[in-house]
Amino acid sequence: MKRFAFIVSSIVVAYVLAGGLQPLEAQPYPSHPIQLVIPGAPGDAADIAARMVAEELAKILKVAIVPVNKPGGGASVATDFVAKSKKDGYTLLYALSSALIYGPAMSPEAFPYDPLRDVEPLAMHVNFPGVFSVQAGSPWKNLAEVVEYSRKNPGKFRCGSLGIGAITHFQLEIIKSITGADITYIPFKGASPAVTALLGGHIESTIVAVVLCQPHFNSGKLRGILLDRKVPDLPDIPTLRGLGYQQDLPVSWFGFFAPAGIPEAAKQVLVPALEKAINSPEATAKLQKLSYITNYKTPTELKQILFENHERIRAMAKKMDLTK
Repeated sequence: MKRFAFIVSSIVVAYVLAGGLQPLEAQPYPSHPIQLVIPGAPGDAADIAARMVAEELAKILKVAIVPVNKPGGGASVATDFVAKSKKDGYTLLYALSSALIYGPAMSPEAFPYDPLRDVEPLAMHVNFPGVFSVQAGSPWKNLAEVVEYSRKNPGKFRCGSLGIGAITHFQLEIIKSITGADITYIPFKGASPAVTALLGGHIESTIVAVVLCQPHFNSGKLRGILLDRKVPDLPDIPTLRGLGYQQDLPVSWFGFFAPAGIPEAAKQVLVPALEKAINSPEATAKLQKLSYITNYKTPTELKQILFENHERIRAMAKKMDLTK
């Protein structure tokens, strides 16, 4: 019996060496499903956009793209998970600028990864506008009224959003810095839970993506006070510059990243596939209806954006005394 097993195994080895059977390592990438880690709660802006592109990417690569939600920490939980995952091209990150630029700029020691070295850019996907909102039945009809109320009632006006260090946290600090408002930031594990809290009257305001609030604007439940960039469908909501301030709020973006050091063969497949999926007319049209702006950037361009913005935001954080 042992002799028979030896003969069979010898034949199999010889067959493999002769090229008749490809070992697992030699299978072309991708040979099995790819995990796409999304740093937001189900229904968040990141979740919506990531799943739309995942559908297109699956068609192109002919393997399943499996979305996995890992909210928390202003998107740092998901980012850290991917940074420390296996470097084989089968775990990708749908990254938020929050976890790669704004959080690390404010509190670099609080983030267990290096945003410039531990993850590798593959493609920028979209920009998306954010909006500062209150309940429609609240007494605040504009930013000036919010500022006046918060100054007269310190600690009583709360604003919820996606965790400490998120871009929305940074946006709020800019608003406070230039207006003198006294607004308490309340972090949530996702942007959608913050909107739910606002609708329930548990907080006074939110800063989240327009796509999460627009249905509530339409239904008359929420009122938009301030946008970080103009949105054609919301012409009556101003930006900071529209109110006469000499500063814009930074605008959020999403993009695709992998753990640093994935095989070159995987990158050669992923980069053009992502470009094709992102620029798909069907996906672009769907996202445009939700106020996302497709803004594809190559890995090289995205890496440059990361380095430049990290330095710029770090300097702004120091100027506003937000660094730790």
